Amino acid sequence: MIKDPRFFHYNAATFRQDLLAGITVGIVAIPLGMAFAIASGVKPEYGLYTTIIAGFLVALFGGSRFQIAGPTGAFIPILLAIVLQYGYEDLLIAGFLAGIFLIIMSFIGISNLIHFVPKSVTIGFTAGIAVIIFTGQLGNFFGLSGLQNKQFFHENMIDVAKNFHTVNLYSILTAGIGLILIFLLPKIAPRIPLLLVTLLVPTILSVLLYPGKVETIGSTFGGIPRSLPDFQLPQITMSKLLTLWQPALIIAALGAIESLLSAVVADSMKDGPKHNSKRELFGQGIANIVTPLFGGIPATGAIARTATNIRSGAASPVSGMIQSIFVLLFLLLLSPFASYIPLAAMAPILMFVAWNMSARKTFVHILSLRSGDSIVLLTTFLLTIFVNVTVAVQVGILLAALSFLKKMSGKLTITSQKTSTVEAHKFGDSVSKFIVEGPLFFGTAKIFEDHIPEILSTTTKKVILDFQHVSVIDATGEAALSSLLDEITKQKRLLIIKKLPKEKISMFKKSGLYDRIGKENFFM
Repeated sequence: MIKDPRFFHYNAATFRQDLLAGITVGIVAIPLGMAFAIASGVKPEYGLYTTIIAGFLVALFGGSRFQIAGPTGAFIPILLAIVLQYGYEDLLIAGFLAGIFLIIMSFIGISNLIHFVPKSVTIGFTAGIAVIIFTGQLGNFFGLSGLQNKQFFHENMIDVAKNFHTVNLYSILTAGIGLILIFLLPKIAPRIPLLLVTLLVPTILSVLLYPGKVETIGSTFGGIPRSLPDFQLPQITMSKLLTLWQPALIIAALGAIESLLSAVVADSMKDGPKHNSKRELFGQGIANIVTPLFGGIPATGAIARTATNIRSGAASPVSGMIQSIFVLLFLLLLSPFASYIPLAAMAPILMFVAWNMSARKTFVHILSLRSGDSIVLLTTFLLTIFVNVTVAVQVGILLAALSFLKKMSGKLTITSQKTSTVEAHKFGDSVSKFIVEGPLFFGTAKIFEDHIPEILSTTTKKVILDFQHVSVIDATGEAALSSLLDEITKQKRLLIIKKLPKEKISMFKKSGLYDRIGKENFFM
């Protein structure tokens, strides 16, 4: 009996739903898998291998009912950079290591930390990736010859400008037909599989009306084999580990963010059991360990394909497995026909994907705020385009952290207040009282220390600090309080702490500050 909650109440009717959804997603996944692989600097069949293997394993081992995994647009600039710098073989090793990192993340609970990545960072690098994908298809759209994939955006743009005189009108015609279909079909025939038709119509027209006039998968890559590659272990050495661990970690981090985001979107689209984040990362890790052993590139949850899966009536992860089987059948039976697909026919598909993933409205909204988030967004966006995603994410998170600390540093206030009747009765008349509000941590400890002279300037024998509205106290904040205690003790006065939360009292006991202040000087 299946105990997996993702398969509860499974029957023949739900299988029929999964069968239809799986075939529908498979139709979408075939052109995307090939297009993402080509844009990542590898052969189109590697995208199909990834779709088949990673899609099946994530559906089997993952934590979402509807997640569809495979190659995605978000990975394109990272994978292309690895291919250009290290080569395809090392890309497989990086993907394998990323799988290991994902499994480690699943066990140490990193899935919870992913939600703390600021939106300004995720929107910034996502929009940057969209620009890279979109502009990266200009060569195929215009049929330019003599182009070479470069590591940096500006180098590629210069190369496009230098070779623009080689423009191919047949390529423009082919890509233009695809672009028109992308805009037209959803309005007149929304149920038709958009990406498949967008790929097939320009391909058929190019074969019938102007054969040999545009670059195709066959002329560029030599066609697609009708089989999966043999199993092969990657040749991992210490040198390669030292070289590839950082790009592998970025692949894992980006894959974790995208897969969990996709799972959250899936949860919001359909009622029922929610996804298991730890299990989802585990499934993604298994998929990325196994896929490179068969020549596949890194994979993650794909939001667009997952949404298509749900809209097509999927009931369980079986739809994801069927999708993989469908793509496998295409590879075994029909892959020779893929040789006729023009690269220009794939260009508008990738441009369409880039346009959809750019998060334009959110980008403009955050930018219009003219705040620290705006700076983080713009910095992450520009670094993604002109340097790389690795640097962009690191700098973006650092800037976001600094912006957060700056915001929090203004939240601590210390104000003098008259003692209440109860306090005067309990401690006498010679008492001064200060209300401490906000977080007392390393970002605000300096503000607390700046108020110490004001607190010490009082002539009362006793000083009350009301901590009722203190949200956080860390080791640095505790050290600042200890400094105040030292000064008050030197003056032979008494420090009294009021309404300190119990969990913070526990921290004071561990550090010894509780005993130094004295148990009798804590009261609620």
